[in-house]
Amino acid sequence: MAGIELNLERVRNNVQESSTEDLLDRATVYAGGMEPQALDLIETELRDRGMTSEKIRLHAEERQQEGVLMHGDIARMCSFCRRPAVEHRIGWHMLWGLMPVFPRRFWYCAPHRDEGDKKAGQKQNRDLE
Repeated sequence: MAGIELNLERVRNNVQESSTEDLLDRATVYAGGMEPQALDLIETELRDRGMTSEKIRLHAEERQQEGVLMHGDIARMCSFCRRPAVEHRIGWHMLWGLMPVFPRRFWYCAPHRDEGDKKAGQKQNRDLE
């Protein structure tokens, strides 16, 4: 079975349009799942943006300190964005956003985890009134 051919021009355009934080994540915690040619483009773009090997290493260490959850050698991705997940919780898969269907695991990056905590706190405060 033939694999999907990598469109390097499309990857190059995506890399040039991506944020530096996203590229740092791809070059570190997501690198294990990257095609070598795509990783080369990402590393070149990071160097063009002034990111040194030391800055990339520090970013990887920062992600480890945040407690990025790994699946093998690749970070779990947040269920709500492309950032690496730092926590998981069990929640309900909702049908049309209205009816709980079955429990499932959700992965949270730090901003979405904190956003969920804040919403939960607001709901609890309303319940107390």
